[in-house]
Amino acid sequence: MFSKKIKMKIITAITILTFSATIVPVVPVSAALIDNNRIAAEQTVAGDRALVMDFMGRADVRSQFEALGVDADEANLRVAALSDAEVAKLANEIKTTPAGQGAIGGIIGAVVLIFVVLLITDLLGFTSVFGFTNKGSANPT
Repeated sequence: MFSKKIKMKIITAITILTFSATIVPVVPVSAALIDNNRIAAEQTVAGDRALVMDFMGRADVRSQFEALGVDADEANLRVAALSDAEVAKLANEIKTTPAGQGAIGGIIGAVVLIFVVLLITDLLGFTSVFGFTNKGSANPT
């Protein structure tokens, strides 16, 4: 079928390709110990990035972006482009910011605290602020 000359050319070509593959420069591999701090930092960065991306994926966050006129997909792309330090700062803000607390909640909390303090002092008889309390032993009149 093939002549002896063609068979020799095919075998020669295969042999040349095989030997050529063996002289391709190979990058030397080095093995070394990995610092624990480096691994912890990489895991922290990956965890922070996952936290921020999960936060961005929430329905209420997406609806707030839409209400502000920002495309949620564009915001996700911008978050993905943040540096590790920026992601860490944003993740820390997400972790430490109290949920649902605004100025009104703080004002209501302060009013309730003042009311409770005045009520207790009125019940003990130290003040006479509320008329509906029975006066304590410190103020018998």
